[in-house]
Amino acid sequence: MQIEFASSRQSTLGVEWEIALVDRKTADLRSVAEDVLAQLHARHGFLGADEEHPHVKQELLLNTVEIVTGVCDTVAEAKAELHENLSAIREVTDPMEIDLYCAGSHPFAPPKLQPVTDKDRYARMIDRTQWWGQQMVIYGVHVHVGLDSRDKALPIVDGLINYQAHFQALSASSPFWGGEDTGYASHRALMFQQLPTAGVPYHFPTWESYEAYVADMLHTGVIDDISEIRWDVRPVPRFGTVEMRIADGLSSLQDIGAIAALTQCLVDDMSTTLDNGGTIPVMPPWFRVENKWRAARYGMEAIIILNAAGDEMLVTDHLRMEIERLAPVAEKLGCAAELKDVERIIKGGAGYQWQHKVAAANNGDLREVVKDNIRRMNIA
Repeated sequence: MQIEFASSRQSTLGVEWEIALVDRKTADLRSVAEDVLAQLHARHGFLGADEEHPHVKQELLLNTVEIVTGVCDTVAEAKAELHENLSAIREVTDPMEIDLYCAGSHPFAPPKLQPVTDKDRYARMIDRTQWWGQQMVIYGVHVHVGLDSRDKALPIVDGLINYQAHFQALSASSPFWGGEDTGYASHRALMFQQLPTAGVPYHFPTWESYEAYVADMLHTGVIDDISEIRWDVRPVPRFGTVEMRIADGLSSLQDIGAIAALTQCLVDDMSTTLDNGGTIPVMPPWFRVENKWRAARYGMEAIIILNAAGDEMLVTDHLRMEIERLAPVAEKLGCAAELKDVERIIKGGAGYQWQHKVAAANNGDLREVVKDNIRRMNIA
């Protein structure tokens, strides 16, 4: 089969932000997404059964909505769109006594008790994946970056996977699961990869080999649509982008901006390398998998593998080196301030670290972890 790759302007940007709906009194999840979306649609004139708000979407679970930006030129533009649509959701949720929450997981909500959105594709996924699919009470931030050539897509997927541990450590915010401390900075990272087409992507030497993989998946019924390939980084042919899906959910627009800026700068830098006749290093698959596990387990304290030779470094030390290296790229793209916010996360702590501090200060009361996250969301 042939998979067309849409035309896209190089290094344009799109961001997707998955947000949980939480009861203001109990801090537990509330499965009211359909009501929220119906009210939001009515306020903005989207009344038809087939109409959707262009920037606020349904998700797998009825406790979740997703904000998506349009095509943006800068990280600042994407942040402004997210803020605008977050405010629109709050106009509906505030009177309902619903707060907005985003982390890699909810710390105490029972996963199997969360209702699934009534759509055929979600029902098929749950039917196929059973217990694992019923555990997907997880939230993430995805960043799309436009590519001006299909031939760049797969090399840049490989390139971004070289930074899997960096994105995982910076965003890790799911240490608690079903009321328990898992001992992981990002439980979400390891939970989500249990779905049959999720996790670390394969390396494909050519676009044709990727097309053959997709054809095999469709032919054998593993997927019904290419969008059901849910790798941590993937090409998105219909948009002409590469999508970074590694990050746990983030409560702060400032943190989202930092992750988006790092993604945009890395993709633009790799694109320039390819334009100049260079190549993107491909890590051995065993190192790719090991790096993901180390970052999910240890977060900011992960010692990561840098290259095929097996050289290692503390992830935060390597991040600081990369921030300095990418500074001229960030100036060109207009995201210098946002890229510097990566250093702010390193100094101030990632989400999992904040959650542990709040839990410890409140005798392990995980409701206070949720409330602290909501306060951070309210700054947005």
